[in-house]
Amino acid sequence: MRFHLVIAAVVWAGSVDSRKVRGISSSYKRFYRERKSFLCIDGSKIIPFELVNDDYCDCEDGSDEPGTSACPRGRFYCTNLGFRPHYIPSSRVNDGICDCCDASDEYNSHAHCQNTCWNLGQRERAYVEGQMRTLDEGLRLKQQLIEEGVLLWREKQAQLRELQQAAEDLQIKLEEHRRKKHEAERLKEQTLKALEAGDSGVRPQNNSVTSIFQLLDSNKDGRLTVDEVRSKVVLVHDEERLLSEDEALGLLGEGHQMDLTKFRHTLWDILTRGDSVKIKDALSAAGSLVGEDPHLKAADSAAEWEATNLKKVEEAYETLNMEISDLRKKLAIDYGTDWEFLFLNSQCYKLKVYEYTYTLCPFNQVTQKSTAGTEVSLGLWGMWAGTPKNQYNQMVYENGEPCWQGGSRSTTVTLTCGTETALRSVKEPSKCQYIMDFQTPVACQPVLKQRGIHSEL
Repeated sequence: MRFHLVIAAVVWAGSVDSRKVRGISSSYKRFYRERKSFLCIDGSKIIPFELVNDDYCDCEDGSDEPGTSACPRGRFYCTNLGFRPHYIPSSRVNDGICDCCDASDEYNSHAHCQNTCWNLGQRERAYVEGQMRTLDEGLRLKQQLIEEGVLLWREKQAQLRELQQAAEDLQIKLEEHRRKKHEAERLKEQTLKALEAGDSGVRPQNNSVTSIFQLLDSNKDGRLTVDEVRSKVVLVHDEERLLSEDEALGLLGEGHQMDLTKFRHTLWDILTRGDSVKIKDALSAAGSLVGEDPHLKAADSAAEWEATNLKKVEEAYETLNMEISDLRKKLAIDYGTDWEFLFLNSQCYKLKVYEYTYTLCPFNQVTQKSTAGTEVSLGLWGMWAGTPKNQYNQMVYENGEPCWQGGSRSTTVTLTCGTETALRSVKEPSKCQYIMDFQTPVACQPVLKQRGIHSEL
């Protein structure tokens, strides 16, 4: 019996020496050097080396059976020369299905697997080369946009300074127009008071005297009578009481009547002093003389002119301040470390998906418009929400129109590298929550190390 065991051991040892240890990568080959014993890679057990790949699982981590399907936790390494190497579960080894492109997983099955690694590698290399060309072109365009962004930022800063200087100049002009308007109104009021025989002692010229005389001369016969004086002149301190005949005669003087010449040297002086009598309803009466008295007409026109000018300057000043406020808000936005995203401001990009047209206006808003013409806000500019390594690869637009399920609509925009700036896709993975793919050269990032593909035969 012992003799037969010795012969079997010798035969088995010879088979181990000639057997290829399959399913391991070059970095793990050091664990599988043929020796008297094999240490499970997790360090849990030492077994005779001849038990490696014997189609029986001895190690808990499955490391003793890399080339068979014996261990449930085992992994088989596909070398895949010419393409990308990868691991498959060891349960797929010799199961009749080709999982490795080099067919190494079906070394002992009836499956007829072709080695397709070279063709797959060629296609992937072509794809990667295309991606690298896109990246190179994107980085070139990004550099141009960075340079344009710096210039645009400086232009915006200069524009802000110019607007602020214009606002200061307009403020001075505004104060001057306010002063002129106040002076014109004061002059108009002074002229009115003079026509009313008010209080200032400033006499209008002869034609103003004539206008007041004509106002009092109701029947336009060129003479003032007792009745005309009583109907148009009142006491300063008792406007409600009608003048008596004696009081009216006292104002007219001898003759009970008064022509324009006598009026200019008697009653006009009394009315101008304004300490005893005045014209009844003087303000409205004087106002009715604007079209008759040239001085009052000129004063009224001047007041209107200055009021119109002041309004124009006030409107210009308000518009200018709105422009300054709007520009300050734009300049407060984070446009990237080199202002590379500044060119997106004031731009909008559209994409039609089925019956909806989506519009992304970076740093402003996102909208959705149906074929019926109904437009809905999907969010207003909120913030950058990228990763710590690249905070500028994702935008968030929030507080859109209310959703029928509650809450408000929002959109997350992911920026990807490309040679053109365009909205590429829109999806709604959950109700009223939208995601967009936005392609632009400024999203391109330099790649330090490209994923390797075996090129050897």
